[in-house]
Amino acid sequence: MSSTAKLVVCLAMFGMLAAYLVGDLFLFSGPLSHMIEHKSSKRSDVVARVAGHFITQSQLERSTRENLWLEGKSFDLLSSTEKLQVRENALQVLIDHALLRDKIAGEKKSIHISENEISARLRAMLSRFTTKGEMESSMKRQGIANESELRAKVAARLQQEKWVEAKIAPMIRVSDREARAWFDQNAASMAMSERIEVRHIFMAAMDHPQTEINAKLGAALEELKLQRKDFATLARELSDDPASKDSGGLLGWVSKARLPADFAAAVFSLPIGEPAIIVSSLGSHLVQVTARKPAEAANFDEIKPEVIAALEAIKRRQAITELRKNVRAASKDITIFSERVTW
Repeated sequence: MSSTAKLVVCLAMFGMLAAYLVGDLFLFSGPLSHMIEHKSSKRSDVVARVAGHFITQSQLERSTRENLWLEGKSFDLLSSTEKLQVRENALQVLIDHALLRDKIAGEKKSIHISENEISARLRAMLSRFTTKGEMESSMKRQGIANESELRAKVAARLQQEKWVEAKIAPMIRVSDREARAWFDQNAASMAMSERIEVRHIFMAAMDHPQTEINAKLGAALEELKLQRKDFATLARELSDDPASKDSGGLLGWVSKARLPADFAAAVFSLPIGEPAIIVSSLGSHLVQVTARKPAEAANFDEIKPEVIAALEAIKRRQAITELRKNVRAASKDITIFSERVTW
């Protein structure tokens, strides 16, 4: 055999070997692939294997803290039970992300994330901190080196969110007929109870002797009846309620359910426009009812946007759960090494 022929045969054999290795490792999971995966999965820090991707203990720890940080929470402030739960949630999220990365890989070009979207998400995150420096210090504690890395993480999260939204969009649409049917079934629970518009001047029993309260509120009531002072002026001068004293003592429209029971029973019995002193468990109130609305049935046309939003939220949770289940079902290679998860 000539030297040229030998070279051709060698190259052909080498090409066949290379093709086998590529196929074994990346296409049909042959014995070599299994041998490497088996060896890698024996590492004590590997807590899960997902379609050839390995999730390590350090990744799980970092992801758990990072997910909480992105939500404005701290792992160290959680109870033992909460820590176990968020760790399990983080592991499931890492598994989902590994599966989604493979799913999204072929569609990345069609999922556009603008710099404005990333910046808007970062601004929302920054609002949880007093200064940008405080945020950067917190980032470093989570192992995020700089803003560029943070932007990349935010972009990846937004990309996954958009991919998921695109997949579930057909499943979360709510028709007018569905909204109306839900409303008809739940109309009784959405009926508006009787409401009053009320204002008060409050003096706390803990801060004043009862004799002082009686004297001051009694004098204020007399000044109202004689029209020497108006309600707003007296509220600014006397009221211990910081939420209402500078707005004329106005509590707004309230139902009985929004008020303490002993106060509600008395104030709802007052006629419109006649001020009176009411004693509650918290203190004493000089109260005036300014308007009243009777109980009324809920109006579908008025609350239709809220009904549709509520039904969409329910459908979204169900659709995301179904999507995650389908993505996992399509992958036959998810192994969790629970005994290695230590924290």
